[in-house]
Amino acid sequence: MDLINLEKVLENEPKYRVKQAREAVFKNFISDWSEATFFAKDLRDKLNKECPLEIRADVLVSKKEDSVKARITLKDGFMIETVLMRHEDPLRPEASGRNTVCVSCQVGCPLGCLFCATGKMGLKRNLTSDEIIEQVIFFDRYLKSEGKKVTNVTYMGMGEPFLNYENVLKSIRVLNDKEFFNIGARSISVSTSGIVEGIKKFSAEDLQVNLAISLHAPNNELREKLMPIDKKYPLPVVLKAVDGYIKKTNRQVMFEYVLIKDVNDSDNCAQELAMLMKKPLYYVNLILYNATGIFKPSITQRVEKFKEILKKNKIVFSQRYRFGDDIEAACGQFATNK
Repeated sequence: MDLINLEKVLENEPKYRVKQAREAVFKNFISDWSEATFFAKDLRDKLNKECPLEIRADVLVSKKEDSVKARITLKDGFMIETVLMRHEDPLRPEASGRNTVCVSCQVGCPLGCLFCATGKMGLKRNLTSDEIIEQVIFFDRYLKSEGKKVTNVTYMGMGEPFLNYENVLKSIRVLNDKEFFNIGARSISVSTSGIVEGIKKFSAEDLQVNLAISLHAPNNELREKLMPIDKKYPLPVVLKAVDGYIKKTNRQVMFEYVLIKDVNDSDNCAQELAMLMKKPLYYVNLILYNATGIFKPSITQRVEKFKEILKKNKIVFSQRYRFGDDIEAACGQFATNK
């Protein structure tokens, strides 16, 4: 897709034409300008030439059909991955009907977390705001035939959102804008590994978007081994920034914790985590490790014991449902060979 030229192509047209074009792309989710029959044929041809809507992607659907992974090829040949998670849970009717897209914000990632496949790629480049938005448009088109649309967006795919701050923020504002996707701010979540400057900037934005912190260890020594970024932003510094964010926004912050067998799932780790998380508006999201290489996921008994310790300490937590691990579309598995 190339929407950068859209307003330029329409600059000599009546103003309402821009609104019509936006509605066609962001509300009706057309994939070719020939579908915009309210435009003259010459204008449609011009738009197809200068603002093409094609999204080149390969698609994989999980066996349970609750996850759809798209590998999108960008204009310069680089590839990114994004996934649609379809929530249909009879045990949690409030969550059913949600269609969440997990978007990428970089081609690759510079952080090199040991449990994440994306980190092994290194960083190729940042995505533009249009390239981030394109991922949501792709799945809105996918859902269109069912009369459904994307309801939630998480910035938890490839890359570190706060190392591409301006493009991420611009894309959030478009997703939230009533004239575009009209996705509620509280239905958008951004996950960071703890880029302190980004957390501070984010706290000053006039947005009620959810903030998540990739934690994965309850102390600096272990976190530094798993996440090299901890050397630059040690855990106490990250938590101080989070506390500043909460003070400014009065919003709950989610801490993501991937449970890795014999690495961070011991009773001691659970106790340490409980001590760290004993603060108002702290919330822990436990994630079972998805295979990306050297580690293994925690066994069921260990997970239950870990949860028991958190429960005993009255820590607010949940365990994330596993989406798409059979198609390598689960947390930490996004990667391309380009």
